[in-house]
Formats: sequence, C-alpha cells, structure tokens
Amino acid sequence: MESPAVTVLQLDTDFPRVPGDVGCPATYRGAVEILRVPKATVAQVVSARPDLIDITPFESPLEAAKGDVVTTSCGFLSYWQTHLALRSKKPFISSSLIALESLSQRYDPHEVLILTFDAASLTDLHFGVNLSFRNGVIGLPPDMHLRRVITENLRELDTERVATELTSFVSGHQRSHHKHLLLECTNLPPYKAELQRATGLPVTDILTCVEAVRGSTIQAEFLS
Repeated sequence: MESPAVTVLQLDTDFPRVPGDVGCPATYRGAVEILRVPKATVAQVVSARPDLIDITPFESPLEAAKGDVVTTSCGFLSYWQTHLALRSKKPFISSSLIALESLSQRYDPHEVLILTFDAASLTDLHFGVNLSFRNGVIGLPPDMHLRRVITENLRELDTERVATELTSFVSGHQRSHHKHLLLECTNLPPYKAELQRATGLPVTDILTCVEAVRGSTIQAEFLS
C-alpha cells in the first residue's frame, strides 16, 4: 500500500471538502492520510485567544502521522507552530501564515493582502514576529455562503456561489499597492484560480506551502 505523501490533521467537521481543499484527497497527486481530531471544532479553534486552545488532542495524531509532511486544516493553529513542530519527526505546517517569513523578504507588509475566515479572531498572537502584516487582513463577512457553511457545519456547498462571492469581495478590497494575496483559510484554495484571474495577483496558500516542502505533491491545477 502506498505510503501517504501528506498527513492532514483535520478539524472535527462535516462540511464538504471539495477538490483544492486541504482535506480533500483529490487535491493531491498521491496518497493522503486524513486524521480527524475529535472535538476540535471550528468554534474551539477559531479563537482570538489561541493560547487558551487545548492543543493536546492534536498531539497524538501528530505523533502517529505517516505522511512525509504533516499539515492542518485550519490556519488559526499558527500560534502552535513551534510547539507542534517540536513534537513531529516530519516537517510540520500549521498554517499558510508561516509563509510570511519568506514573503517578508520580497514584500512590504502593506503589499500583502491576507484573506482569512474571521478577521476579528485573527489576532496578534497568530502572527507572532510577522505582526506588521496584520493590517492587510480582510475576513469573510458573516453572511457569505462559505463562512455560513463552515460556521454552521452545513452538509451542502455551492462552489459556484462561493467563487462569485469571493472574487467580488476580494476585488472590492484590492488596492493598487497590493502585490500578493495570501489565503489563510485552508478552505479557500479551491477558488484560487478565480481569485488570480480577478485580482491578477500571485497567491500563497496552504497548498503552496506543502508543495514547497515536498514537491510533486499537489495537483498542478491547484498550484497555478
């Protein structure tokens, strides 16, 4: 049996994971291991106080991971990057926010537009030493379809509606000084192509982070 290229520590959710989502097997070129973390709900993990999250449910799955790379299904775990990486024998990626370290060598903070699930909950603690980029954050409105599906853990997702709403929303917040788009939310990469066409910006997300660590892992259509 083929060993997995990636292990995904997935939140305890039931909403659809469509191709391009970090938790969808079709996103990958090879085998993927998805380990659902019991009781790690969106409400618990998407928090303005990540330091108060009970991270212990993630530790055992992390240690048992068989993938060459281990990642998560929620960028709000960025606060725990160092803590979890020290407990893994494999490269560990908590969030696309860790890419800010390399992006900071190419862009000034005001040049990076960051799209998150919930802007109010993405705090200084999530950014760590890259706090200067926080002013570039925009979050999905509460009434946006994708946010409702994730928040309410709905079983149906209209991807065409999501693409339309996302491109309109991001385009409305794009300014002439923006040179790069960072997708914090791991449920956003399925719509990367549409966002690139609408904004003309290069995009970094959790999938590009995984691909940077282990090449030929992500399906090409989700990297362009």
